[in-house]
Amino acid sequence: MPLVTPFQNGVRFAATIGDGTGTGATFAIAATAFTNDAGAAATAFPSTFNYYNLYINGIMQTADTSTVTTTAITIPGGDALNAGIPVVVQFVVS
Repeated sequence: MPLVTPFQNGVRFAATIGDGTGTGATFAIAATAFTNDAGAAATAFPSTFNYYNLYINGIMQTADTSTVTTTAITIPGGDALNAGIPVVVQFVVS
């Protein structure tokens, strides 16, 4: 049985689809294109986290919609969306 830490915190980052690059399966938004909750430019996504939630236009996406690294989030087919659509990535860390 996995250990559950007594403290968990959420870390959120916001950007728009227009901040992404690539097409089709390679469409990605760099971590540096996001701002954090304080409005400051992000430098990287957390290297360790319990899980993350992706919201596109305010709607939480299913787990198969994206992959994330410390430097970017890949959203296959995201280039087909309107450039002004907001993207929020929430990491739950302990």
